[in-house]
Amino acid sequence: MSDRIAVLDGVTKSYGSAEALHPTDLEFGSGVIGLLGPNGAGKSTMLRLLATAMPPTAGRIVVGGHEVTGSVSERTAARRRLSYLPQEVGIPRRMTTFAFLDYIAVLKEWKDREARHREVIRVLGLVNLEDRRTKRVSALSGGQRRRLALAQALMGDPDLIILDEPTTGLDPEQRASLRGILSSYSERGSVLLATHQTEDVSALCDRVIILDEGRIRFDGTVPDLVALADGQVWVGAEANSGALSSWRTGNGEIRSLGGVPAPGSRLADPAVEDAYLLVRNTTDADTSAAGSTGAGASRIGEGR
Repeated sequence: MSDRIAVLDGVTKSYGSAEALHPTDLEFGSGVIGLLGPNGAGKSTMLRLLATAMPPTAGRIVVGGHEVTGSVSERTAARRRLSYLPQEVGIPRRMTTFAFLDYIAVLKEWKDREARHREVIRVLGLVNLEDRRTKRVSALSGGQRRRLALAQALMGDPDLIILDEPTTGLDPEQRASLRGILSSYSERGSVLLATHQTEDVSALCDRVIILDEGRIRFDGTVPDLVALADGQVWVGAEANSGALSSWRTGNGEIRSLGGVPAPGSRLADPAVEDAYLLVRNTTDADTSAAGSTGAGASRIGEGR
């Protein structure tokens, strides 16, 4: 498989006069890529463009060697190489879990009935719903319905799995199971994971992209991102003056991000969330200067 599983080349998306995604160049290889950003940053727009759910205003998109923005046959071929889990999924509530996945498999052109049913059982097992195969969707909990939606995205081992907030509604044990599934899959394909959960990024992702107001503010490894917050996180009895954020931790100390260190405070190890907040609240010029001393693999505040 090529290292270039998906490519965005000068891709933009506008809704009338509003530009949801500014000119963007990205390449995705194998691994898990975390996409972070606030609501309205353009994350879902980028995912829907890659998933062929809507066309870009300008630019070129390639998935699995097939041009999404090309002919109908090329777009169809690209769709065969990817799967997509949107943030909101409508599942017919009167269907059983098995029937729903069997229906999705038919739509994905699984014509051999026996092979199709084996695949349905396989993905039900991946999301721990094998014992619910005869249950109607209406009888499932919210977390179980979310896992069922995830199962259809895992069907057929696609080259590119696109997930929009996949851990929503999952309990800690289910989230840990999902991480195991995706980390195993990433050895042979690409997973693009849009999330607000920075702990999922730190636990799972090989690479992280921060999107804000339709522009990429950071693109690099998780360690590169966390390094941006080195020397910026303090704990002590008081909050730092001018801190970007501060809160009382479970042990009674106050954790501050940035600002003037309070008397008696001490440096603490930064986390992904700290670095994310710093990138979002720093100008492009400042983040570019900070990134100039980091690893060459990261791209910060390029304003694309």
